[in-house]
Amino acid sequence: MKPIDLIIESYVTESREILGANLVGIYLHGSAVMGCFNPEKSDLDFIVVVENDMSDDTKRAYIDMVLKLNKEAPAKGIEMSIVRREVCKPFVYPTPFILHFSEHHIKWFTEDPTDYVKKMNGTDVDLAAHFTNILAHGKCLYGLPVAEVFGEVPAQNYLDSIWNDICDAPEDITENTMYITLNLPRVLAFQKERILLSKKEGGEWALKNLPEDASRKFAPLIQAALAEYTQNAASQYDLGLAKEYAEYMIGEIKKRLF
Repeated sequence: MKPIDLIIESYVTESREILGANLVGIYLHGSAVMGCFNPEKSDLDFIVVVENDMSDDTKRAYIDMVLKLNKEAPAKGIEMSIVRREVCKPFVYPTPFILHFSEHHIKWFTEDPTDYVKKMNGTDVDLAAHFTNILAHGKCLYGLPVAEVFGEVPAQNYLDSIWNDICDAPEDITENTMYITLNLPRVLAFQKERILLSKKEGGEWALKNLPEDASRKFAPLIQAALAEYTQNAASQYDLGLAKEYAEYMIGEIKKRLF
């Protein structure tokens, strides 16, 4: 695994070579710019903005490049989306994208790259959350400044985006306990205080801001998730408590959602 600063530098250099004059900017978001990056638990999150669409050949060359860098990246790899500038300001929702990559798609691309580059496009509600975080915490790695490229994301679009990520938490939390435990309070904190938190900050917010009885009851679960996320601790979760926590948090979120 290479140091993340070298991977980021290579990503920018090779993106510029492949995209040329079509490239508007490259923007880093997520844990890498929010002070809680953990090489064992975090991925590198990029949004790439272009002026015009890309040919299939260019898309294939770009994914070949990302896949090469992904092999040297931290454990969770690289996640990136490429969007056209015209959908960023004014913001379009659900947001169209012209190319996407994450570790979930490696098998598809390696087995049938032609099919991948033709079909990996559409709309993605998650981009509302990514754009919101770029506006609040993102870093321009190359190109035009954030404020020049990205327009305001309406709060309702952001809420819809983050709700989509956690709406099935009671069913999913037993399989992805750490991630969901820390993500749920991020949603509630935004609803109540309009603040954007990292996963680490989300767990800490829950310990301080949930009602006293809930905080006391769920503290062991939240503390275990924080220990796993920040210290790579081998946490043993009470899955019954985790499911109860998810049901409680979803109930609190729904009170403010509908």
